[in-house]
Amino acid sequence: MENQSFTLPKKLINVAIGMVIIGLISLAYGYFGGLGGERIAANLLMNNVYFLGIALIGLFFVAVHAIAESGWQVSVQRIGEAMSAFIPVAGVLMALLFILGGMHALYEWTHADHMDAILLKKAAYLNIPFFSIRFAVYFAGWIVLAHLIRKTSAKLDLNGEIFYFNRLRMLSALFIVFYAVTSVTSSWDWLMSIDAHWFSTLYGWYIFSGMLVSGVAVLIIILFILKRMGLMTHVNDEHVHDLGKYLFGFSIFWAYLWFSQYMLIWYANIPEETVYFYTRINQFGTIFYLNLVLNLVVPLLLLMTRNSKRMFLVLLPVAIVVFIGHWIDLYQIVMPGAVGEEAGIGLLEIGLTIGYAGLFLLVVFRSLSKHPLVPKNHPLYKESLEYHTNY
Repeated sequence: MENQSFTLPKKLINVAIGMVIIGLISLAYGYFGGLGGERIAANLLMNNVYFLGIALIGLFFVAVHAIAESGWQVSVQRIGEAMSAFIPVAGVLMALLFILGGMHALYEWTHADHMDAILLKKAAYLNIPFFSIRFAVYFAGWIVLAHLIRKTSAKLDLNGEIFYFNRLRMLSALFIVFYAVTSVTSSWDWLMSIDAHWFSTLYGWYIFSGMLVSGVAVLIIILFILKRMGLMTHVNDEHVHDLGKYLFGFSIFWAYLWFSQYMLIWYANIPEETVYFYTRINQFGTIFYLNLVLNLVVPLLLLMTRNSKRMFLVLLPVAIVVFIGHWIDLYQIVMPGAVGEEAGIGLLEIGLTIGYAGLFLLVVFRSLSKHPLVPKNHPLYKESLEYHTNY
């Protein structure tokens, strides 16, 4: 049990590469099929932000439990660490998107000839040089801290010295503080500034909550894949139960923020605020309401009981639905402002998402193969192994 290691199967590599090829074909179809630069750029941004958010939540999962000295999560922390390996890949892809014209296609405030009075008042923050500096700071901080946390965790696993345990907690605290700020400001930069006339003080929290739920869902899916391979045998029903509680609880948290943002804007009924929801309800009504069904109704009804959170038979389908649901959520965040009525869900959207998912899995499973799956020398590993709850 304590010497489990993961070897990346050739079959899994081929499947992931095949998914990436589907993504590239879909991208080529979008380009040569005349779907428009705005729609292609919006899809690239949406998928990049989505899988970047999942990767960051993997690191957040490890960091927040390290600070709290939580014992139960030690058994699954290798998955969170591996998820964070996608951060630099997302950074490169997003940089290429912005350099190759995506920024101009997505953000009206980048147009040098615009004379919009509202955008001109926001020019001190929304300008290309400052935007680029913030972009570099975000990814530099995330990549460096992710690397140091994974490196320290690996050293801790070699000998179990308390020095590395304390260093892991210190680095985790630094990441949490940095991420608390940058998760909000990056959502302003990359998402909210698409609709640059509109703003919401809840926006950063709302985006974070969506990332959190989708990240937990992906962690559950990866855990299931590994267990189907005969690995992660040290993970018992109690660990699965806690992950199920996370998926259930944070889905409610996301819904609370969704309702809070919507209710306050509806109640105030100020035109420059209501235009955001007016567009989404009238032009993207199906997506708008499907978002609530997938991300609130499904996890609320199916994960309400204790046993449902402990059984992969229920938990896995809900995790997959939530993964799709928060992609839908991000779609209705990005597409109305970036593409408008010309947006749709077709080969480009589905194929490109499959490609990103394949690339993400390839990076994550490659990272998993570099270290033992069981952190047997972690000071809290025994506590995690013997973990048991009565609720």
